[in-house]
Amino acid sequence: MLEAVEILKASILIVDDQKANVMLLEQMLRNIGYTSITTTMDARTVCALHIEHNYDLILLDLQMPGMDGFEVMEELKNIAADAYLPVLVITAQPGHKLRALQAGAKDFVSKPFDLQEVQTRIHNMLEVRLLYQQLDTYNKRLEQTVLERTAELSASEARFKSFTQLSSDWYWEQDQFGNFTNVSGPVFEMLGIQAEDMLGTAPKGMEGWDVDEREQLDDNIANRRPFLDFIYRRCKPDGTIQYLQVSGEPFFDSASRFAGYRGVGMDVTHRRH
Repeated sequence: MLEAVEILKASILIVDDQKANVMLLEQMLRNIGYTSITTTMDARTVCALHIEHNYDLILLDLQMPGMDGFEVMEELKNIAADAYLPVLVITAQPGHKLRALQAGAKDFVSKPFDLQEVQTRIHNMLEVRLLYQQLDTYNKRLEQTVLERTAELSASEARFKSFTQLSSDWYWEQDQFGNFTNVSGPVFEMLGIQAEDMLGTAPKGMEGWDVDEREQLDDNIANRRPFLDFIYRRCKPDGTIQYLQVSGEPFFDSASRFAGYRGVGMDVTHRRH
């Protein structure tokens, strides 16, 4: 909610070719407590003033010599940063009210003035305008925060992958069905297989695993258990024994549903020998 002082600090421009009307409206606003008031009797200066000050409210007389209020609103549309015309029109012609609203004005007051009505309409329009600005500012801050958090997460992921690459030979991810969805590092060369044999499917084309060790590893995964430095053997086609060390953990989505496994692996054959 807006504080009363925020509304009283709003910037207001009074546009009328009649000095008496300008003085009356300005004095009324100052008596209420409004502090940021500008006036002009030349309609041709309105756009330049609005570009410079970006008024929260423009009290605009419709019938003025040289350039009437409708022409002023047309010019304001061309410079409105957010396509919102903060215009409250002043008119003595009942037939102009609908036309003014269709032209972009947000409200109107009639001449001769009912000061209580003018005060109420000004207050209401400023309240809506300032709340709109607050919402717009909040949305921009929220959007910026999302961008910053996304960048932070991307940087964190990059650091994590860099760390895993330094501390292991490869990084891997599996979906909830056991299919590999992400593998990085020289694992394909170490295992002597093609990339397409790993991604999007359960491992294939790699015979020679120690059956008991593979069953133990598969049991850990099937029961959603994390495992650390699990070593298992594979007899390669040339008859040599290859030792692989893997660590993995299950991960879950925002609804706490199992989403798969991720972990790291190393060829530790040289250590075993």
